[in-house]
Amino acid sequence: MTAPTSAQPSISFEFFPPKSEKMEQSLWQSIRRLAPLSPDFVSVTYGAGGSTRERTHATVCRIQAETGIPAAAHFTCVGATRDEIDAIARTYWDAGIRHLVALRGDPPETAGGVGGRYEPYPGGYAYAADLVAGMKRIADFEISVAAYPEAHPEAPSAQFDLDNLKRKVDAGATRAITQFFFDNDVYFRFLDRCAAAGIHVPIVPGILPITNFARAVEFAGKCGASMPAKLAETFEGLDDDPETRQLVAATVAAEQCQELQARGVHDFHFYTLNRSDLTIAICRMLGVKAKAAAAVAPVAG
Repeated sequence: MTAPTSAQPSISFEFFPPKSEKMEQSLWQSIRRLAPLSPDFVSVTYGAGGSTRERTHATVCRIQAETGIPAAAHFTCVGATRDEIDAIARTYWDAGIRHLVALRGDPPETAGGVGGRYEPYPGGYAYAADLVAGMKRIADFEISVAAYPEAHPEAPSAQFDLDNLKRKVDAGATRAITQFFFDNDVYFRFLDRCAAAGIHVPIVPGILPITNFARAVEFAGKCGASMPAKLAETFEGLDDDPETRQLVAATVAAEQCQELQARGVHDFHFYTLNRSDLTIAICRMLGVKAKAAAAVAPVAG
């Protein structure tokens, strides 16, 4: 790996669209605090089946219009035909959105709250590589895709998953953002495998600051990310001690990012969970400081 430089790293943030007025206020408080860090872009997710697609659209357009930060909208293959997805993409392009995050998407939850088996939507894009190719036909979008250092949980093998990433890149993806991981060696081994497979786009590490350890374990279980035993020991007994837990969480995430930085990583994508406190602390430890207060309009009451 290349030696670290004094250059300020590039950062990006991921939010999810608010489901209530209270969540909207929390989201925009976070955006106001994070915007002065001048991220390269911020992305906004939406749920399975497009259940929050309209909220995603409104949030993406508002971020771009009111903060001046490039905003990226998540697109999935779930719950829409090609014509419907293409129309939404054209709407984004007309609104000045030039960056999309193209994902296969998770199947809708069943009545028991468990995701069913993924099936391509009738008349829709079957998989992320097809979606990437379709979006590139619409316009010259910058397109980010997902990468899985420990393989997608539904992939029959790690090699199959790597081949799928290669198909997405060959279809026109310009960047891959990884699922979160807690063991940096996992990430660097994945980079080596990507290079050997002829994947040469940036592979940006996705970082999940642990605000709630039990929830992080749940997330890790769903996406196939390993949880080192050392982390469990570190957070043990802190459920009823939020102040100490916050300090430990900031330290753990900052140390992970600083090690990545020392080993030559200069791009970081933060899964913020619509909170800003830990992310700001980590960015400060990486040398990223606020440049100026961002003019973000208050949330309408």
